[in-house]
Amino acid sequence: MTELLPLATYCFVMSSTPGPNNVMLTASGANFGYRGSLPHVLGISVGGAIQTFVTCLGLGTLFVTYPVLHSALRVAGALYLLVLAWKLTGGVVIKSSDMPRPLSFTQGALFQAVNPKSWVKAVTLAAVFMPAGMGVASGALIVAAVGLAVAFPCISAWALFGVAIRRFLTDPRRQRLFNGIMAGALAVLALMFLR
Repeated sequence: MTELLPLATYCFVMSSTPGPNNVMLTASGANFGYRGSLPHVLGISVGGAIQTFVTCLGLGTLFVTYPVLHSALRVAGALYLLVLAWKLTGGVVIKSSDMPRPLSFTQGALFQAVNPKSWVKAVTLAAVFMPAGMGVASGALIVAAVGLAVAFPCISAWALFGVAIRRFLTDPRRQRLFNGIMAGALAVLALMFLR
């Protein structure tokens, strides 16, 4: 059986470090609170676990065999991040009538399909951490379950960070500035995916 500590450590590092999911969750926490962001948090967690499970079953080999798929994924992910950045700049003040809605569970889960960082995590988990001497489906389930258990609190922390800074964003100018910075961070990530 795979060593759980190295697996959990890798999942912790990948789930805790900045990336598209965590930037979006910080902005969501600041704009909608943790309760409003929870479907997004759950969607990312479950979507990442499904992605890991399917990748451990063999989808990752497609990226190795057909590198053009990885390139297409990077472009699609970058374009989606630019759309999200553009939408985020529209969230100017904390008024329910003016504010865009937080991402849903489904949107959070489906975003993992175009999130290059999520694919890197899933492919690495499949290549490095699949248990030896165990059935492929059982091993994939263990790796995905550990990833899910570690990811949920890690990405929740980013949404809670957004909640913590929310009180400083009651001034519409500061909130506009914050949303602009978060949108800029998403745009920079999008450009990095295109390198």
